[in-house]
Amino acid sequence: MLIQQFHSLLERGWRSAFPGERSQKRAIEHAIALPCVFGRRTISRTLGALGRWDQDWSADYKMFSRCRWKPERLFDPVIDEYLERYPKRPVIAAIDDTKLRKTGRKIKGASWHRDPLSPAFHMNFMYGLRFLQASLLFAHYKEGDYPPRGIPVRFQEAPPLKKPGKRANEEELEQYNKLKKEKNLSTQALDVVRDLRASLDQRGGAGRWLLMVGDGSFANKTMFKAELDRTHLLARCRKDARLCFRAPVGGRRKYDEQLFTPDGVRTQEDRPWNRARVYLGGKRRMVRYKEVKDVLWKRGAGTRPLRLIVIAPVPYKLSKNSRPNYREPAYFLTTDLRTSIKLLVQACFDRWQIEVNHRDEKDILGVGQAQVRSELSIPRHPALAVASYSLLLLAALKSFGPGRTDHYLQQPKWRKNGSKRASFLDIVAKLRSEVDEASVSQLLHQNFAKNLVLYADT
Repeated sequence: MLIQQFHSLLERGWRSAFPGERSQKRAIEHAIALPCVFGRRTISRTLGALGRWDQDWSADYKMFSRCRWKPERLFDPVIDEYLERYPKRPVIAAIDDTKLRKTGRKIKGASWHRDPLSPAFHMNFMYGLRFLQASLLFAHYKEGDYPPRGIPVRFQEAPPLKKPGKRANEEELEQYNKLKKEKNLSTQALDVVRDLRASLDQRGGAGRWLLMVGDGSFANKTMFKAELDRTHLLARCRKDARLCFRAPVGGRRKYDEQLFTPDGVRTQEDRPWNRARVYLGGKRRMVRYKEVKDVLWKRGAGTRPLRLIVIAPVPYKLSKNSRPNYREPAYFLTTDLRTSIKLLVQACFDRWQIEVNHRDEKDILGVGQAQVRSELSIPRHPALAVASYSLLLLAALKSFGPGRTDHYLQQPKWRKNGSKRASFLDIVAKLRSEVDEASVSQLLHQNFAKNLVLYADT
């Protein structure tokens, strides 16, 4: 059963994360009940499903606000599974930031951000929290005709630095300008990368290289000039970035006078396109790309040599008989000079799986909906919810494999083509179908299935 595998992973993987057995058991109950709950995923609604509606709630809230445990340790089972499943492959992870909407004005770290769902012609703002997430990219296409999947291994709060008010003196403004360079999104992302590198070393992956794949917000000098041990970066760059080669030997110049841009490389006719077969859109497709080695980016990486990867627009059709449309070209810069170009191009497409993680966490799991204001509870409850999401994906992978098997519920008839991979909604539906089994009453409350419906609208 999926729920038994899920409980086994939580019990074995979280044993060292919590100081005592009672706090671990309480966290496991929240992790199992949270995906099954209907409506908003608040702590009170989770307690109602667990049958503790008429009991004191202080112990559950104090588990997030006072108990000593580190959210990073909750993701250790995912790292162990990745290292065991792909022993000869470098560790490839995607990193990105996400915002959780909030309304309370007394939530520490909440501030105004640009809404990523704004239309292109008008930028909107949203009030909420900012988090950094890192997801390991499981290459299921190595095991068969299965799409890849991202499983989160880090979910850390990354609040922006609060700007002083109008009445601030010069000393406060000078201190703000100094801290703004030390506590921005890129420096906090480096802390996440170094922490993930340390976890890999502790879990037996000291001899494996780590490749972090990010979008354009991580293509800057803070990231590319940082000294990272056994870690490479692969980030999307601007099409008009000014690049060059190293100056000829014998002179005092470091950079060649002739500049070029990634978009200029794409339109350069004397540089031929290469082809690579990657897994994209449910099957293996031929993708055209160009590669330029030993590139220098003066404003971003200084004298550090980089590789430029230009990916041609990928054609697609809205229907079988329609004319082909083309997506936008993509430009990537990487510090990895040795890894095969095919693996790097595949990693560029696999990065999209972290966007799928963001959608599942917010729309299905309701990460960030818990009403907490304690300084420790604000980052801890979303981290535990994301860890529950990660281990539930891992439990489904270990129980039924990377594909969508007959163990899941039957798809509706309007689905013409059966999906090759079970979605997170399929996994949650399978988990809910098992909560009325006799063995579940030993893990959770005996009336758990009844309480899910009884307290769905409370």
